[in-house]
Amino acid sequence: MKTKLSTRIYELRKEINLSQTDLAKKIGASQKAVDFWEKGINEPKASFIIALSKYFGVTADYLLGLED
Repeated sequence: MKTKLSTRIYELRKEINLSQTDLAKKIGASQKAVDFWEKGINEPKASFIIALSKYFGVTADYLLGLED
């Protein structure tokens, strides 16, 4: 099920024309993990939320849908 988190990861990645594989390499995850996050199958653990927020230059609260 799509969540705010899954939607935001997908949208942020697409904004900079980055593949799932390239994003995974940048943050030390697997491409399958990124795919599952974007589909809402799994959620990233805290360390990946931090890595994603640093990479995209947004807050963890933004990624989690706690702020706009």
